[in-house]
Amino acid sequence: MVSNEYYNKRRRGSAVVEAALIFLPLFAFIFAVIDISLVIFMKNTIRQAAREGVRYGITAQTRSGMCQDDSIKAVVQENAAGFLSGSSGLSHIQVQYYDPQTFAAAGNRPGNIVEVSVTNLPWSWIVPLWHDAGQIQVSASVAGLLEAAPNGVMPCR
Repeated sequence: MVSNEYYNKRRRGSAVVEAALIFLPLFAFIFAVIDISLVIFMKNTIRQAAREGVRYGITAQTRSGMCQDDSIKAVVQENAAGFLSGSSGLSHIQVQYYDPQTFAAAGNRPGNIVEVSVTNLPWSWIVPLWHDAGQIQVSASVAGLLEAAPNGVMPCR
């Protein structure tokens, strides 16, 4: 007859295997949820930052010593929660103006459309399982109609 001690040792070994079979998929699922949530957060943050840039731009305001495009980009950077910091972040922000009748490129005159875009902002997966999948390129674009400048003179671009 086999002793109980033999069965207890076998059960302990199977508990480790069962725990590994449960915890590996569980942690993979938890990290996947965190990763996807961070991408959604990033997308919403840069969309809100672009929206703030458009809201600032339509009023024809400028920062001291800056033209309108640079002022809008500074506002977008400030509202991007650090995702667009530094000169590398500035390279992802574009400000363009369009004629509302023809949608052709135009200047920053009252009545034209200002579009603020954040394009191709890279995001690498945090979870090691996804690193081979490459980076995600996050983009957002918002547009608004330019108002007349308070003093009647539109600022430089």
